Amino acid sequence: MSSAERDVVLSVRNVVVRFDTADGGEITVLNGVTFDVYRGETIVIMGGSGSGKSTMLNCLIGELVPQEGEVIYRLPELGDVDLLRADEDTKNQLRKQIGILFQSGALFSSLTLAENVALPLREHSHVDKEIIDIVVAMKLQQVHMLPHRDKYPSQLSGGQKKRAGLARATALDPQILFYDEPSAGLDPVTSTAIDELMMDLSRKLKVTSIVVTHEMDSAFRIADRMVMLQKGRVMRTETRAEFERIRDADPASLPSDEDRLIRQFLNGAATGPLTDGQGMSEYEKILVGRSVTA
Repeated sequence: MSSAERDVVLSVRNVVVRFDTADGGEITVLNGVTFDVYRGETIVIMGGSGSGKSTMLNCLIGELVPQEGEVIYRLPELGDVDLLRADEDTKNQLRKQIGILFQSGALFSSLTLAENVALPLREHSHVDKEIIDIVVAMKLQQVHMLPHRDKYPSQLSGGQKKRAGLARATALDPQILFYDEPSAGLDPVTSTAIDELMMDLSRKLKVTSIVVTHEMDSAFRIADRMVMLQKGRVMRTETRAEFERIRDADPASLPSDEDRLIRQFLNGAATGPLTDGQGMSEYEKILVGRSVTA
């Protein structure tokens, strides 16, 4: 199916974010970021430290307002919603259609696991307590945490906190799930288990998943497509298979400096365009030289 025929659930167009610096200047963190998210897919936004991926996530969930661009959600219940220009009532309706798994889990320490998962239902729905209890049990069962329902966050391991956070993120049956570094702080076995849980929930709940990560093992396990950010720009948006091809290629066989730079990042190689002085200059020409002289 061509891109034109795909069902787009989120359109990001020419997003620009600038921050003031301590010396009175200005730094551009996102510079013309554009990509689409297709309904039902898992898309990974990846990049190194300082690439702009966390800033991008904050723009997508409405925590940060870009100076320029559009973030347009296309949902059957709400129609097309430009998050940056919508009124507060529309934003609140949109927030009920998305769920977020924060890097730390972001559970309330004074609430039990069951109370944490119930909170969105109590705040944003009008169902009886008995129904809420049933939904909470279902959500905890989906992430294999039902036996821990009466524990407090301090009694949970890192992986359990992630599972609990995921149960809460799905409490309102969102259409879109955001994941902020879901593998951060986890050992490899637990990280794989969380990835498998994410994929299982995506299939069962038929949600669109947007994952921000720099963990390449995780990214290649879960992604349908990938967006690579570097220095605030989209360097490449492609299928997982295409990124795998670049990752596994002989550097000499790659046709461009951009491909070789992507390969270095995907493999975590110590040498290459990202770290070589001359190569970095070429990289500036590729990425920023569309608007900046190296």
